Amino acid sequence: MTGHTVILESGRHRERARRLIDVAPSGSVVTVKPAKRTLDQNAKLWAMLSDVSISQPGGRKHTPDDWKSLFMNACGWECQFAMGLDGRPFPIGFRSSRLTKGQFADLITFIQAWGDENGVRWTDAEAAA
Repeated sequence: MTGHTVILESGRHRERARRLIDVAPSGSVVTVKPAKRTLDQNAKLWAMLSDVSISQPGGRKHTPDDWKSLFMNACGWECQFAMGLDGRPFPIGFRSSRLTKGQFADLITFIQAWGDENGVRWTDAEAAA
């Protein structure tokens, strides 16, 4: 039996998952986990992070990647910074690719609210809303 992935979107998908479990050999492993972030969410995040970086709110100059780590830390996900070879800190630790769709939505909502409060000029006001 080869590996199977079933996305539980309907009763039909749940039934397929049950059938796979019923025929799985002893010792098989089943993992059920929330869906990861979508490509649209990821694209929106990076557009927003670029807008924040360009806006330099409060005179803070950071790369989009550094802003991502700062926002993830502010949302309660553990991020750490280490000193780079060039003397600039760089983020290590938790990665946004591990966030669920819900966690990613929370991160985007937080960035939107923070940016609105700190004068960030969004390049696509409709997409950032």
